[in-house]
Amino acid sequence: MKNKHRIAFAGFRHPHIFALLECVKKHPDCEIVAAYEGDTATRESLPAQHGVKITHTDFDAMLEESDASIVAIGDVYAKRGALAIAALRAGKHIISDKPICTSLQELEEIRDVATATNLSVGCQLDLVENSVVRTLCDIVQKGIIGRPCTITIGAQHPLRLGVRAAWYFEPGQHGGTINDIGIHIFDFVPWMTGQSWKEITLAREWNAKATDFPHFKDCAQFHLLAQDGLACFADVSYLAPDALGYGISQYWRITVHGTNGMAETFYGSKDVTVITDTDESPQNFPGAEGNPNGLWQDFIDEIEGHPAVHGLTTARVLESSRWALKAQNIASKNAA
Repeated sequence: MKNKHRIAFAGFRHPHIFALLECVKKHPDCEIVAAYEGDTATRESLPAQHGVKITHTDFDAMLEESDASIVAIGDVYAKRGALAIAALRAGKHIISDKPICTSLQELEEIRDVATATNLSVGCQLDLVENSVVRTLCDIVQKGIIGRPCTITIGAQHPLRLGVRAAWYFEPGQHGGTINDIGIHIFDFVPWMTGQSWKEITLAREWNAKATDFPHFKDCAQFHLLAQDGLACFADVSYLAPDALGYGISQYWRITVHGTNGMAETFYGSKDVTVITDTDESPQNFPGAEGNPNGLWQDFIDEIEGHPAVHGLTTARVLESSRWALKAQNIASKNAA
């Protein structure tokens, strides 16, 4: 008897896809039925611990020959949109590492095909699975710091030139730092506050550290307004220290100021610091239970017709992607 959900993987050019691979392996109703990788060097260097068996070196052949119901996409950013559209046109649900595409035109086609065929679009927007991010959300939603007014996010990443995948620095393959990193912000702030986006007031990117690759804009900042007046400023540059960039308190540091106080945490923290107007010392709220694999289960729930309340749905993925690409377009025009 076949499993309910049969997954074909398309591309292993970014390590994020291996987290999705492990989610699929652990799910009792899912099985991997095919795997495509068109890049010879990547095929030859796939980590042995993941046990990936490449069945196809031609994507169209995989779509035609496998009986997959879902295609999971992890190719280079610039190729993802075309792979997603082809898979949707072949009648497959799709889920992708972020970003799902690099242009608004591709996104519109993904939306149109998915809507016309009633297929789901998932994305690895996993920041909301983190335990302290979930606690921060609970604090904001309970009104402990009053109405949220400003959010400041430091999400600088290490550049790791020579370690990071080389295609990042190839012209036309990456598609922009805001669309790469900033898409998390376009997703989780509305999820946390309940406020949808209204306006991008500033989006800028430029080259600073990766000087041997001047086309690669490794610095990016943007400022946003939400419908109810909330303002958000973010720095998503690749300027964090190379060796410790993922382990320092400045990695995904999120500060929310409200009408009755402030709350702050960072990705590797064990708690959220809260200081209200009446506090004489900070309060520490421990991280809630995380939600690992939550985005995969949300995706499966939607396919099965019972989307989770506040879950990661096709509509949310498409809306977050739309705003990220709009900001990326503005930043690209302002690039110095």
